[in-house]
Amino acid sequence: MTEPHDSAEPASTEPASAGVDVRPETARRFALEAHPEGGWFRRTWTATAAVDTPNGERPAATCIHYLLVPGEHSAWHVVSSDEIWLWHGPGTLELRLGGTGAEPEWTETIVLGPDHAAGHVAQGLVPAGVWQESRLAGDAEVLATCFVSPGFSFADWRLAVS
Repeated sequence: MTEPHDSAEPASTEPASAGVDVRPETARRFALEAHPEGGWFRRTWTATAAVDTPNGERPAATCIHYLLVPGEHSAWHVVSSDEIWLWHGPGTLELRLGGTGAEPEWTETIVLGPDHAAGHVAQGLVPAGVWQESRLAGDAEVLATCFVSPGFSFADWRLAVS
């Protein structure tokens, strides 16, 4: 079973010489680190039960906090597990889906946010093997929880080439 924190280390959030924490305030409060796809994250839960997958044993499920702040977005990436996004706010997030081809081709947008009358939702599903990227739909940061099953491993994740 994979360890609670994958062996791939996120990019450093501190300049080597300054020793100053450059994370946004919310990232500091939630002890988030830079995510290789963009944004900030921290694994908050790993199931104790394991499941077998084509890529080996994985936890049955995992959760992370994920944060985007103004000026940031996630790069197109694909995960080999289902991923449910749970919106915490305060801003609005566009979760863009890009199909299951060799490279992403933007096909659908799920808007996570507070305005349910305008079609915003509080949670959205990215099926296993579907490309995704996320970006802010306004000027306010967004904190979300991402629930992945079978559990997330960087070995089951890849970024788009371009």
